[in-house]
Amino acid sequence: MVRLMLVVVAMISVGCASVDPYTGEQKTSNTAKGAGVGAVVGAIIGASTASSKDRKKGALTGAVAGGAIGGGVGYYMDRQEAALRQKLQTSGVQVRREGDTIRLVMPGNITFATGQSAIRGDFYNTLGSVAVVLAEFDRTAIKVAGHTDSTGGADLNQRLSEDRAYSVKQYLVTQNVASGRIHTNGYGPRYPVATNSTAEGRQSNRRVELELVPLDS
Repeated sequence: MVRLMLVVVAMISVGCASVDPYTGEQKTSNTAKGAGVGAVVGAIIGASTASSKDRKKGALTGAVAGGAIGGGVGYYMDRQEAALRQKLQTSGVQVRREGDTIRLVMPGNITFATGQSAIRGDFYNTLGSVAVVLAEFDRTAIKVAGHTDSTGGADLNQRLSEDRAYSVKQYLVTQNVASGRIHTNGYGPRYPVATNSTAEGRQSNRRVELELVPLDS
């Protein structure tokens, strides 16, 4: 039975391999990882619930069913990630994959003017490309988080981070992304990703992040 499970997992993994659009290297997608786990669990359940003479058949059936379930969310997020990477390759927006979560990091130098919460005119095309993908992949919740550097007062930075996150939400809504999917938060300077003692660091800290989380478990 162990050999059978390994064969099924290998077949699923090969089928779910993808090519990284930046490096050109082949990699095993999150779909394959989830499907592999599902296949093993399904095989164990299938074998344990089948009669002794049908144990091999039960393991195979369970592995295939488990693999399909385990790969579902991963496959959906893989497709969404690929679409976002394709549209954002030269935009300056970072696309990060963390398990079944996709994070888009939009640095302040391309999103908002200093001290302003109105989206820069030259960023609308990029944000519009993001909206196209989010409207298509509507089985994800969207968390929009605004961040600032430490320059200025705490109250001002808090309001600014909230307003920037809300500006992004409002624009996405105008581009056919359902308002109910989008939740906004402003964090001011509380979560820096770089030092605030240099201009480059402060620029990195002034950012908006979109976290895409699957609605289906």
